[in-house]
Amino acid sequence: MVAASATSPLTVLGSGSLTAYWQFQRAVVAAQLQAWLPPRGRILVDISGPQSSVAAQAAAAGNAVLQVMPRWPAASERPRLEPPRTLTVRGVHRRRASAGRLIRVVADSANLAFLADGSVDGVIADDGALSRHLMAEDVAAEIARVLRPGGQLLASVDSLVLGMSILAEQHQWAQLTDLPQAEVVLVPWPDGRITRCFGPEQLVDLLTEAGLEVSWIRPRTVLSPSMVDHVLRKDPSAIMRLVRAELAAGAEDSGPARAGDGPGNTGNESFGIYLLAAARKPGVSAPRTSSQEAGAHRSSAQGAQEADAQGAGARRIGTGRAGRAAIAAQPAG
Repeated sequence: MVAASATSPLTVLGSGSLTAYWQFQRAVVAAQLQAWLPPRGRILVDISGPQSSVAAQAAAAGNAVLQVMPRWPAASERPRLEPPRTLTVRGVHRRRASAGRLIRVVADSANLAFLADGSVDGVIADDGALSRHLMAEDVAAEIARVLRPGGQLLASVDSLVLGMSILAEQHQWAQLTDLPQAEVVLVPWPDGRITRCFGPEQLVDLLTEAGLEVSWIRPRTVLSPSMVDHVLRKDPSAIMRLVRAELAAGAEDSGPARAGDGPGNTGNESFGIYLLAAARKPGVSAPRTSSQEAGAHRSSAQGAQEADAQGAGARRIGTGRAGRAAIAAQPAG
């Protein structure tokens, strides 16, 4: 195991001294997701993994969320919800009008074969989901396949900054020197894991080659862990002020992104250990986010939801290539 200094990114990734910073980052993740979420009543797929809480938040916001998990959690890990009931994936479509459902699916997040083409409104790939799959191209292609035209993606990845820091911690100088010329950056962690790290241009290429249009790329956080930890240790009530400052700084640092763009149009990779990206599948105009929807007139929002309910039959969550998949459903709590 590599020893980490107080300023090491390996320390930041642990649960040690910077507890206040991790509390801040969780609040930032929740705020960024809330700003991205589409209007209520949409069908979303979350491949972020069991450690992430984004699926529960998206369901609580009024969406039907399929949370893809590598295994069914042990009894001690399960939230206290109603007993699970089995239903087919097609059954999720029939319950579309019943918003606020969290449905856990035990499956490989790299293979969404139980979903039909163009069957979901959005995909959440948070908590470095694309970085955990070394063949991220296959995952991106599956995401593009299941998204309907105009469907949205929110994804986070490990950044090159994090990868370079980990290599430096391990004194892997030869690999560190070769990193700027590498098209694919695979970084071994001290605990034996291997993750794939991305710069903004590499992330744009990954998503555009899958057939998605990248809206923006930004660092997950730009405020330094040491500064955040220092402020919150002195005044824990300052966390929401820091979150608002972070969101404002991140919005300024991001911009429209296209394949081949320079860093100026894809966020500044000199900040942050994670990158956050928003993309959409080309087609009909993108739906408004929840923050935009909140500013609309109540009757307009209701009319949009009714129109969506009437058109739900045109977008089916079918059995896909894998046939009828049995899944366990739990209402969001």
